Amino acid sequence: MQSFGYALRGLGEVLATQFNARIHAAAALVVALLGWALEVSALEWVALTLAVAGVWAAEAFNTAFEALCDAASPGFDERVRRAKDIAAGGVLVAACAAAVVGGIVLGPPLLRLLN
Repeated sequence: MQSFGYALRGLGEVLATQFNARIHAAAALVVALLGWALEVSALEWVALTLAVAGVWAAEAFNTAFEALCDAASPGFDERVRRAKDIAAGGVLVAACAAAVVGGIVLGPPLLRLLN
């Protein structure tokens, strides 16, 4: 049970320190509200949930990796910069994939509603 508390503290740290995490949180809220309003199917909820969770996991790993890099190498190091950029690229891949999933799941019912 204590490890669950540590995990929640870690997610709180991500939200408190990472601007992009707050953007991801807002996007997740919008997706959840749209999914509810558009009455998406159970399978569509699974796809949306996995997409959002993938972005959050990537953001958490990236934040942890950056913190570890900063602790291990407080000064500038080109190798650390490269590693951080690669980790950030992983978050970008997850976010783009989530946007595609959101478009596939939410796009058609949204278009029907607007027409």
